[in-house]
Amino acid sequence: MFFLLCVKEAEAQVPKDTTPVSIDPALIDLANSTVPHEYTIGGITVSGTKYLDQQLLISISALSVGDKVMIPGGDNFSKAILNLWKQNLFSNVRVLITKLQGDNIFIEINVYERPRLSNVFYKGVKKSEQEDLNGKTGLVKGQVITENRKRNAIEAIEKYYQEKAYRGIEVSVDEQFDKNLANSQTLTFHVTKGKKVRINEVNFYGNESVTDSRLKKQMKGTKEMTKLTLYPSHTSSPYGVNKPLSFNEFLAKKGFLSFSGFKELLDPYFRFKLFSSAKFNAQKYGDDKEKVLEYYNSLGYRDAAIVADTQYSDYYTTDGVLKHGNLNVDIKVAEGRKYYFGNMSWKGNTKYSDSVLTMLLGIKKGDIYNIDVLNKKLGKQLSPEGGDISGLYMDDGYLFFQVNPVETAVYNDTIDFEIKIVEGPQATIKNVNISGNDKTKEHVIRRELRTVPGEKFSRTDLIRSQREIANLGYFNQEKIGINPVPNPEDGTVDINYSVEEKSSDQLELSAGWGGGIGLTGTLGVSFNNFSVKNIFRKEAWQPLPTGDGQKLSMRIQSNGKAYQSYNASFTEPWLGGKKRNSFSVSLYKSIFRTGGYDANGKYIYSDSQSLKNFGVSIALGKQLKWPDDYFTLTYALNYTQYKLNNYPAAYFGFDSGTSHNVSLKLTLSRYSLDQPIFPRMGSNFMLSAQLTPPYSLINKNITTEDSYKTPEFHKWRFTGETYIPIGKPMGADKSRQFVLKAAVKYGFMGRYNNKLDYSPFERFQVGDAGLTNNFGLLGYDIIAHRGYPVYDNSDPSVNRDDQTQASQFFIMFNKYTLELRYPFSTNPSSTIYGLTFFEAANGWYNYKDYNPFRLRRSVGVGMRFFLPMFGLLGFDYGVGIDRMKPGGSLKDAARFTFMLGFEPE
Repeated sequence: MFFLLCVKEAEAQVPKDTTPVSIDPALIDLANSTVPHEYTIGGITVSGTKYLDQQLLISISALSVGDKVMIPGGDNFSKAILNLWKQNLFSNVRVLITKLQGDNIFIEINVYERPRLSNVFYKGVKKSEQEDLNGKTGLVKGQVITENRKRNAIEAIEKYYQEKAYRGIEVSVDEQFDKNLANSQTLTFHVTKGKKVRINEVNFYGNESVTDSRLKKQMKGTKEMTKLTLYPSHTSSPYGVNKPLSFNEFLAKKGFLSFSGFKELLDPYFRFKLFSSAKFNAQKYGDDKEKVLEYYNSLGYRDAAIVADTQYSDYYTTDGVLKHGNLNVDIKVAEGRKYYFGNMSWKGNTKYSDSVLTMLLGIKKGDIYNIDVLNKKLGKQLSPEGGDISGLYMDDGYLFFQVNPVETAVYNDTIDFEIKIVEGPQATIKNVNISGNDKTKEHVIRRELRTVPGEKFSRTDLIRSQREIANLGYFNQEKIGINPVPNPEDGTVDINYSVEEKSSDQLELSAGWGGGIGLTGTLGVSFNNFSVKNIFRKEAWQPLPTGDGQKLSMRIQSNGKAYQSYNASFTEPWLGGKKRNSFSVSLYKSIFRTGGYDANGKYIYSDSQSLKNFGVSIALGKQLKWPDDYFTLTYALNYTQYKLNNYPAAYFGFDSGTSHNVSLKLTLSRYSLDQPIFPRMGSNFMLSAQLTPPYSLINKNITTEDSYKTPEFHKWRFTGETYIPIGKPMGADKSRQFVLKAAVKYGFMGRYNNKLDYSPFERFQVGDAGLTNNFGLLGYDIIAHRGYPVYDNSDPSVNRDDQTQASQFFIMFNKYTLELRYPFSTNPSSTIYGLTFFEAANGWYNYKDYNPFRLRRSVGVGMRFFLPMFGLLGFDYGVGIDRMKPGGSLKDAARFTFMLGFEPE
């Protein structure tokens, strides 16, 4: 055979063929020819491959039978070799001419495949770390081993241990052929971790206007560990500024080799400074330096810079040997001059005058210079709250609006700006497209949108539309996409919405068996995206008819013979389909039996002592346009029938008979939360009045005993909740942010006739986890207070665990709540967040004792899990401050509460 071209990897060991070969003289003449001649490829073969398809390799080489090649002088063969070489599959590639017939040549593509990975081993690491490294290195059995893959694996291992605060990491790799697999190798990584270090001190130099502590607060990812700081002895820093000696430096200077023997020195020389321990992460450290400069810029120091920084180990001695200790970080800053805003001028604005724009900008001459504040006020950093210059224009259709602040003069400590504006033409919405709604009907989404074809573009309408889609609860709130696509040729814009469906239905299921009681349990389902009109369409049952945005709930609960209840409700949020007018109807029925012991000592439940109720509620809601369209007015007509048969009179004032409770409830609410499960901003306010007919004013002869048959009352409720984001969003997707929830709740019951007692129905139960005694048969509003049992008095210092149920229901209550929340996961398959809380509440039996400042207080922590099908799962651990006794344990004042399916009031 005649060798024509060869590309060989220097490190590859290619076996040589020593068999004598007879070479065609015509090939020798071809090799020695210096005159270019055109040949035609008459055939192509492949040799040396064991795992790859030969036809695939010929295709990659770009050589084909019938191709014309010039020899010498052509580049067809060199290009073929490079094409194959770029696949990183071979350590040697050759193109050989094996036969010559006239002007036809026959070639052979000869390759030597790289070895494949058969296994990976790690030396010098723990077993648990090996599992982590397998994922970090990206090495998979069967992969072709390349230098690049080995290099990437080594870098991944080094990064893994750097993030764990190790320094001096060394990684090497050995290759060994696997005897059990042809052309396969094992890789063994030898890891020397080095020393694990933490940050001992972070020292700042050159900061005259800002204290060290304020700068350290900006470094969220670079924290000092718990330490002792020495005073008054000093040593010199690398920058020539005296700083306190470290604890270990002091020991070495005094000649101590251990902690024992010098405790008497602590008081005069040391004071404790407690910080959270932290690892040194180079990437976080780089980010923290940027945050320090951002903080300086926010204070007006726009020229602030970090001129030098270093990390070095401190030292300590053991048995007279000097060793490296933890890491010290020194940062030298140059603050520069503090600047202030000067004159603001406008250029290019025709829609709004300079005075209007200056007033909206809100920056005055003499204000501390902060470029971030300026950009935010101009709207260069989009904010959902609006109120910026860009929002003013974009809400009036100016989609192509641009604004750019330019420094025009810098004199002493003052900076003048000219703000250049390009207004552009107004844009009209042309098409509104929706994608990703595989289950929800398009009209359910479209009716929530504020962007309508033919209307002017508005950024506020875009943000509001996103909020309304999120509040439907059918889609992943983090994946709602909005993409405006301008059409400059006709001055229009297409708006494309994209959504990702998630499960919104819920299932409640529990079961048990009790001796003497029988079967106990609960079965409940809530279909939150139901479709009534498709009930009779067989093809729509997959597994249920869905997509029209209606809600259907059914629930059955049983406590054996003692108690059964049945509930069903239906809600249509858009009655008629044209306006946001909601319609809902609910039915419920329950029975509660008591009894006594028979002759055999068995407790028997009997209908001779029972309480039965039946109720129906019909409600109509209407969205208002004034004061704004976040308001809704709801009318509800409620009827409940109570049938008592020898039931304890302490609850009602009578033990047998029938009571008919008819009431009208009016509710004015304003809901502006950005999303329902984990709201980050917005508010929720509700004011309601529930009124029964004034029977005693119509019929003057009604007695107290008669009033129980037709109870009368008027009840007033107010609830206010607001959510405030705290700090900057964190995490790779910027979805993690602290949120402060502040809430107030009030409830008051009144009567029409002072000669009659307050209604035994519709009162307030306060305390515990928001669960009711008596299974909710009495129609009370259940007000939770974490850390306390259900109250039976209004004295915060009296908190018994064995309240008498006959007197635990109030006619008024106040409740105040502060919660600090943090999301651990915002994934729709499992939204998880933690919280800390402070609560204060109390209830009163009459208005004479009412004191809004005399409250029971509690603090605690909790977790919430929102899971598809099961809804809310949560728990709280609350400590009742007013339950704590002198000398008592914290356990005696604490209560653990659990919730499933709903958040208590």
